[in-house]
Amino acid sequence: MSVLRRAPADILAEIAALRAADAPTHGGRVLSYVYDSGEPELDELAAGAARLMQPVNGLDPTTFTSVAAMEAGLVGFARRVFHGEGGHDAEAVVGSVTSGGTESCLLAVKGARDAWRAAGGSSAGGPRLVAPVTAHAAFHKAAEYFGLELDLVPVDPATGAPSAEAIASRLGDDVALVVVSAPSYPFATLDPVEEVAAACAAPGIPLHVDACIGGFALAFWPVAVPAWDFRVPGVTSLSADLHKYGYAPKGVSVLLTRGRDRQRHQYFATTGWPGYPVVNPTMAGSKPAGPLAAAWAITEAIGEPGFAELTSRAARATAALREAIARIEGLRVVGEPTGPLLAVAADERVAPERRVDPHHWADAARAAGWQLQLQPGLAQADGTRLPHTTHLTVTPVTESVADDLADALAAAADAVRGTPPIDGAALVGHLAEGLPGGTRALAAASAGLDSDAAAALLAAFGLLGGGDGSGGALPDRLAPVLALVEALPGALTERLLIELLARVVEPRA
Repeated sequence: MSVLRRAPADILAEIAALRAADAPTHGGRVLSYVYDSGEPELDELAAGAARLMQPVNGLDPTTFTSVAAMEAGLVGFARRVFHGEGGHDAEAVVGSVTSGGTESCLLAVKGARDAWRAAGGSSAGGPRLVAPVTAHAAFHKAAEYFGLELDLVPVDPATGAPSAEAIASRLGDDVALVVVSAPSYPFATLDPVEEVAAACAAPGIPLHVDACIGGFALAFWPVAVPAWDFRVPGVTSLSADLHKYGYAPKGVSVLLTRGRDRQRHQYFATTGWPGYPVVNPTMAGSKPAGPLAAAWAITEAIGEPGFAELTSRAARATAALREAIARIEGLRVVGEPTGPLLAVAADERVAPERRVDPHHWADAARAAGWQLQLQPGLAQADGTRLPHTTHLTVTPVTESVADDLADALAAAADAVRGTPPIDGAALVGHLAEGLPGGTRALAAASAGLDSDAAAALLAAFGLLGGGDGSGGALPDRLAPVLALVEALPGALTERLLIELLARVVEPRA
């Protein structure tokens, strides 16, 4: 007797209907989150490889030796392209495949913390994690999870670049790890890896290079860039995502570490229970082998020449996109981005009536079918403020739609030129007028805010279908949402966003 209660074809049709409401993952119209090679054969290859490995548990590579073989292959590929080959035993670059950039970053921090403790670091004086403000939010999560103090170094608001001297000034015996980006997500800045590594080398402080988003593009970038990987003495670990510019499905990343002994601090092991001995190099125990197989299959299929060709397409598209934005009065690319990413801000050199607010611009582009990513401004600890921007991730497929994209971005700018940015403080004040206690109560609301009260605030801001949290979609325009993010107290914003995401996935009554 069959256990099926619904026809598989009907279920797959329902999934297809649900997917139809998603942003398109192919075709180059979404310039964040997805990394489209533009090669359908690679998608089919990845799906076939993942299907073959679907029943496999990646927990135990001694039972499923295919996992060990493919992980070794991917780590070897990454070690080669990031110039980690050739070290003697104490300095050998070794690594692990993880579920994504966040896990790679978490493990880099966990390993550094444990190595710091093993070397005699005292919990009374650390550990501290030093990073530019532009370091990925995964390092905020890692500091919170593993009990490190996060010491953020301001960056230049005009360029998004940190100063090596400013990072060096924060070093001390209580520092377990320094993090730099290659490049950073918010502004695509290639941090001063060589200079920071030199500063870390003398006191023996480990340095992690977060190359999660762009590492597999920079490794093949057609224009020379400053050294940032294991060519740099003093780089002790590096993370890079194969589900980004490795063109694999989510989620697969690599974490490489210089030195076997250092890397072993990443592991968790216990025999202190009556079950099987547990030895985990990553956060998960049981884990899918499909993404690993898909990534391995793609690297085997295209090799380094294929990566070079795909990266060249992305590089040409990035150059064309920068030229198109340079022709748009009222906008500017922030700093000197490295790799296939960039951030766009209002050009304050022109008169206000000719400026283009990047958030209004992104909303106008979205209305025309192009998904750009809005990024809030940020007040830094030194009193400077980073501008609010719009982020664009460029992929190989972007080259095929570059002319249409350039026209759409110019038209979107024309549609909103001269429209002032939304005044977040005024918006908060207006929305708070109907709340008991007004703005003052709103500012204090993050302390002890329960789920129902958070849902009521979201509804008042137009972000939830009703005060009871009964659902509802985000508004068509995201500029007001980002203005609220900038204007509300950080703790309150974070609490409300938690509630929003939690309510979105709650089962409907």
